[in-house]
Amino acid sequence: MLKWLSFNALGTWLTTRFRGELVGQDELGNRYYRNKAVKGLNAADWRAERRWVVYPDGVEPEPTLVPPGWSGWLHKRFEHPPTVAPLQVKPWEKPALPNLTGTPYAYVPPGSERGRGQRDRATGDYEAWTP
Repeated sequence: MLKWLSFNALGTWLTTRFRGELVGQDELGNRYYRNKAVKGLNAADWRAERRWVVYPDGVEPEPTLVPPGWSGWLHKRFEHPPTVAPLQVKPWEKPALPNLTGTPYAYVPPGSERGRGQRDRATGDYEAWTP
């Protein structure tokens, strides 16, 4: 429990425990919740409900770990979660990658000091400005 609370705030835990309704879980172990039914709020007001994600134990909260279908549901682009209406995957789509910033696999541009440290020579289309 204390390990879970290291990344998930106490307020989120209390809200999830007493007011949350589990909607589904993705392949990464993230659990998705919404507020339990509220009096006076009908099904047509689905954009007014609160939705949130709880990351698995020991995983630092990182938005890139939320799959596209669940991200759309969290941001209220879709009324129904991917467990009810799965997001159709286009043939040109590639699998989502996590944020690689700060890892050895992060993108390093050619002229960067972390890269070769030397940028490519300018071609003939570059002309230096002179006052």
